[in-house]
Amino acid sequence: MVEWTDSERAIINDIFATLDYEEIGRKSLTRCLIVYPWTQRYFGAFGNLYNAATIMANPLIAAHGTKILHGLDRALKNMDDIKNTYAELSLLHSDKLHVDPDNFRLLADCLTVVIAAKMGAAFTVDTQVAWQKFLSVVVSALGRQYH
Repeated sequence: MVEWTDSERAIINDIFATLDYEEIGRKSLTRCLIVYPWTQRYFGAFGNLYNAATIMANPLIAAHGTKILHGLDRALKNMDDIKNTYAELSLLHSDKLHVDPDNFRLLADCLTVVIAAKMGAAFTVDTQVAWQKFLSVVVSALGRQYH
């Protein structure tokens, strides 16, 4: 179990309180698919992903990005038990979807870049420490069924 300080909890809650889920979700997932094009293989049913412009304009990608961010709400609400909270989702991604678990880290990195760009100077070192810790626990939980 991960130990969270009151400060870390407050920082994570503050980030989520100001998130525009549609904007940040869309930008994070599109960035991941463009920067790491091999991740596109999991989105074949989402239509044309031929280039950056089509990925950015794809409403299915935007909707899935929003869904991913709303999925992070579950971790926020269950910070003391993220691994068990994501057990079923981990199983889905490993057994049914066969997603390479490293892709969770790639998406987390893209999410961090997008949030840092949005927050600007407010994305302090302390904010990044708490945010990276939170995402590391989420990524580990999602990859749990692979171990």
